Order: sequence, then structure tokens, then C-alpha cells
Amino acid sequence: MSIFNAINTSGSGLTAQRLRMDTISSNIANADTTRATMNENGEYEPYRRKMTVFGSKGQSFSSVLNQATTGSSSAGNGVKVSDIVEDDEPFQLVYNPNHPDANEEGYVEIPNVDPLQEMVDMMSATRSYEANVTALNASKTMLMKALEIGK
Repeated sequence: MSIFNAINTSGSGLTAQRLRMDTISSNIANADTTRATMNENGEYEPYRRKMTVFGSKGQSFSSVLNQATTGSSSAGNGVKVSDIVEDDEPFQLVYNPNHPDANEEGYVEIPNVDPLQEMVDMMSATRSYEANVTALNASKTMLMKALEIGK
């Protein structure tokens, strides 16, 4: 086991949470975008909310737990973003007959982005990022103390 495993694990968490925050920022920025992509019919669709999916970077949690309870000295390898998926929630319809993207009945499809939910997700990602920074600093402090033993 490397002395840098904890630092590498915290680093992977920082990277994953940073990408999560970038995805949330993109959702907030596109909350009013009514022409984001073309569908299979050649018509424009509103922006569709994106979400990050985290996965284990290497071993699963259960295998790491089993190794820890049996006395093995293997540790987890951190986290990675395994995918960025689109939310399948339907678009919201808003009555606005003067909008250029309004349908025949005067309704406009707007993105399935809820700014309140995005802000809650952003706060959660920020707290997770801060927790990884704290763990990284604790690991760094322990390594520095270990180096001071040789003095």
C-alpha cells in the first residue's frame, strides 16, 4: 500500500465533485434555452438537464470492506464519474403565444431544469468538495509529521 493512497483517493473525489459542479453550472446556465438540440424529426428541443453518475475507481465498496475486515491491507482507489446522463423528466409547457418557439396552441416547451434543485445539488457538491480538501490536508499533515520523526 502506497503512502499516497489517501491523497490519490481525495484527489479523485475532488476531480469528480468539480465535474459535478461544472455539470450543475451548465444546467443553471441553460435553464431558459429552448433550442439546444435537434430531435430525430429535425425539430429543435429545449435543453435537457444533465446529471453526473459516480462509480468506484477500481474495487467496489463491498470488496474493500471485506478486505478490511479480514485484515488485508488493500484500500479503495477513489471515485470517478462513470457517466453524464440526461434527465428523462418531460419538458414543462408554458403558455406564451408570442414566443418564437411556441407551438400551434401557443405553448412553449422549456427545459426540465429546476433552479432550486440545482442550487441544492451545488451546495451538496460544494460540501463534498470541502470534505475532500479536509481529508487531503489531514493526509498531508500526517505525512509531514512522519517525515519529522527522522529529525
